[in-house]
Amino acid sequence: MDLRAKALAVHFLTATGAVFAMLALLEAVNEKWDMMFVWLVVAFFVDGIDGPLARRYNVKTNAPIFDGVLLDLIIDYLTYVFIPAYALFASGLLAGWTGWVAIIVITFASAMYFADSRMKTKDNSFQGFPGAWNMAVIVIFATTPNHWVILGTVSLLALSMFLPLKFVHPVRTERWRPVTLPVALAWVGFASWAAWGNFTEVPAANIGLVITSTYMLLAGVAQQVIAQKT
Repeated sequence: MDLRAKALAVHFLTATGAVFAMLALLEAVNEKWDMMFVWLVVAFFVDGIDGPLARRYNVKTNAPIFDGVLLDLIIDYLTYVFIPAYALFASGLLAGWTGWVAIIVITFASAMYFADSRMKTKDNSFQGFPGAWNMAVIVIFATTPNHWVILGTVSLLALSMFLPLKFVHPVRTERWRPVTLPVALAWVGFASWAAWGNFTEVPAANIGLVITSTYMLLAGVAQQVIAQKT
């Protein structure tokens, strides 16, 4: 397979995320939340490997007919934002008007964030919470907090999208990558395990999911704090 074919294959791999998004949505409509999250985790894994492959095979030069960045953003909005927001609303975890507020805040703020040209920092981290609602919502399903806690969490994360806070990219942020990348892979494992067990059968998976999610959420901010002290 020549270089152009390999670059085109990377675009095809990215596009499979749309298929996984549809499979997740079909499960969500049937309120099969465990399988919905399984497909979202699969999409998350694909999203984690297509970027390095795109850079390796230089898709901008070898397969320029497709815009890989645009393709990635479209799929990310579906799998990171739209479907998790629907699941949060339809699951009944948010009572009454709080569900409407949550989905409006999530979808509107994320649309603005995804179009923000400042979303990446010089060290390839994210400027502000990167709209990773798939990660946040799966933790909510695993822990089932009070609806006021959920609404407060959603509001804080949405606000943090537009604050000068750094959030690590598990692959591209070089600082702490020897720790961050294994933690991200562990998150994929715990998330799959927890979802496969319908969030009730394997408490250890839920605990691992919370721990790895906390690291991914706070590692970038910790890097900022440490940098200011040194």
